[in-house]
Amino acid sequence: MILIKNRQKKYTLDNHYIKETVQNLLDILGYSDFDIGIWFTNNTTIAKYNRIYRHKSGPTDILSFPYHQEIRPGNKIQAKTPDQRNLGDIIISLEFVHTSKRWRDFKPQETLKILLVHGICHLLGYDHETDEDYQKMHMKEQRLL
Repeated sequence: MILIKNRQKKYTLDNHYIKETVQNLLDILGYSDFDIGIWFTNNTTIAKYNRIYRHKSGPTDILSFPYHQEIRPGNKIQAKTPDQRNLGDIIISLEFVHTSKRWRDFKPQETLKILLVHGICHLLGYDHETDEDYQKMHMKEQRLL
């Protein structure tokens, strides 16, 4: 199940596009029957989560919270119980996306797709802490896009 929560009111969302995009990504990755939560919010809320969980000040465009924190990039999650069919949650600040210079040259749907791919990769154990990790994640993102 793909659960979408929209806790901001300033920017419109196309829930059908988001669900379709995420389901296509999950199908490609072999996680068709897994759950994912996507929460759309504003800069104030995402800055709070960024400070609490990443110890960084200020807002960001996306945060990911994997359910399977031990997963390594490229390894398949082996769900043995219904609870383990949860990939995790993604938080996106639409306010950040719409006001950031980084995203101004992209159409809104392109931006959302890029962010959703990025967030899902994080839920699957990919990160960009080192140059090698960045290369692995970037290659995975490019294949999915």
